[in-house]
Amino acid sequence: MTTLDTAPAAVREAPVDGEPCVLLKLGEVVLKGKNRELFERRLADNVRMACRPIARVDVIRRHGVFIVRTKDADTATVDRLAQRITDVMGIVWAHRAWRVGKDLASVERAALELMDGRIGAFAVRSRRRDKRFPMTSTELDRHIGGLVADRYGQPVRLKAPEHTLSIEVDRDEVFVFSGGLPGQGGLPVGMSGRALVLMSGGIDSPVAAYRMMRRGLRVDYLHFSGMPFTGPESIYKAYALVRELDKFQGGSRLFVVPFGKAQQQIKSSGADRLAVIAQRRLMLRTGEVLARRLRGSALITGDALGQVSSQTLTNITALDDAVELPILRPLVGMDKVEIMDQARRIRTLTISELPDEDCCTMLAPRRAETKAKIDDLRQIEKRLDVGELADQLAASVQEHRPVYGDTTA
Repeated sequence: MTTLDTAPAAVREAPVDGEPCVLLKLGEVVLKGKNRELFERRLADNVRMACRPIARVDVIRRHGVFIVRTKDADTATVDRLAQRITDVMGIVWAHRAWRVGKDLASVERAALELMDGRIGAFAVRSRRRDKRFPMTSTELDRHIGGLVADRYGQPVRLKAPEHTLSIEVDRDEVFVFSGGLPGQGGLPVGMSGRALVLMSGGIDSPVAAYRMMRRGLRVDYLHFSGMPFTGPESIYKAYALVRELDKFQGGSRLFVVPFGKAQQQIKSSGADRLAVIAQRRLMLRTGEVLARRLRGSALITGDALGQVSSQTLTNITALDDAVELPILRPLVGMDKVEIMDQARRIRTLTISELPDEDCCTMLAPRRAETKAKIDDLRQIEKRLDVGELADQLAASVQEHRPVYGDTTA
């Protein structure tokens, strides 16, 4: 496998004879056959939207790669664009490249400029998307590699080089770059529909949201606060989490439901050890009402089998019984270490670890039921008239629109 230099060094300030741009490599999008055009069009729209706060860009689609260009681009702007695009689902690599003329002299100048000052062994990897170019990929590798070695005295090492100089010959131009930034992979957000995430303030639900966005779902978020019996801390925390996750899709919406009085009703109904499961069923029912209003086709939770005592297979089955919409559980087979590792990577772990008063722990019994019976839960819900209660809770939601990068809230 080709070794890529992923060091975060910026595009060189010393200009080469060309235009700075961002060259994007796509992942499984290119495998979509007859639907590929739809996936690529959505992905291009998502890239443009992500870049909008930085600069207006043109996204040019060619043979499995995207070229992102902007007028009057400078290297600092290109750096910012490349970094921002790495959060766009569907992108595997973002390369900060130089777009140069389709002639050997331009390629030579760009290659020598990019390799100036680098220390260590290197390799040249060329690719001709346009086979009309007079040199083959192998010939171009040898020619440019020889020039760099002669000029700077760097050794060539084809296996596991410290630096990789890439040259891609396209229809109208050549792209020259060294290194790249890894992207998220997956599918473009919006290609798989819309769903609603039940967002707690914990570690799990933000990771669940991320994993489903990566599979092409556009998500909204529903948070249950303990108000009026708790303070607003959990709402601030949910807001901060959604704001961080917004970098993956843009336009995120957070809906907050004051859930404290409903919990009190469940406690007073004699639910006892079934209180936790009854609360979660009511949350799912409320989520279903809201999801249908938002044209969502599924609910998403951070459940992981066996992670806490109430997350047994029997209880999960009892939760599924509460709603007609499918419940997606992308973490169901993961352990806590795996989930925390992913939370750390997407930068939600620090926020999730902030202290707050979780509504789920309010009025909860000392011991939760691990083998909840659906008939017992239905009896409790009949006494509470949960259908009406869920409608009331869904009608009480407050909508917020956290925006990634906005620290004014």
